[in-house]
Amino acid sequence: MKNFHDLVESRRKWIHETLIPWCRTAERKDLLLAEQEWIDLAGQPDPEMTLWAWAWNRFPELCDPNVGKLNETHQVTIVRKNGTQITGYPDARTSQAGLLFLINDDGKTVGPVSIDDVESVEISG
Repeated sequence: MKNFHDLVESRRKWIHETLIPWCRTAERKDLLLAEQEWIDLAGQPDPEMTLWAWAWNRFPELCDPNVGKLNETHQVTIVRKNGTQITGYPDARTSQAGLLFLINDDGKTVGPVSIDDVESVEISG
């Protein structure tokens, strides 16, 4: 690299081509390890707005790419890898560190569901 601009561009490229795709496929245990080293990996951005937002983006139905967090406006049905299903609205305040909580039609909180246990997500209702 010859100058600062090259360095910045290299870092930006690494974030978009390596770090974000890794977040979308990594297991929760590895994401938790990354969170501990997040300043070294990604600089000083909030892990909830970057690491975990990128990780949950493996299920686009859950996320609002313009806000960078879970989308609370759509009711979703979560299909777990064991075949069970839960339906509700994502609770962005309660959902942290790869654990998803939903609020069902009765206003009760359901969860947590680990990011590793989610097979698929469908917008419902």
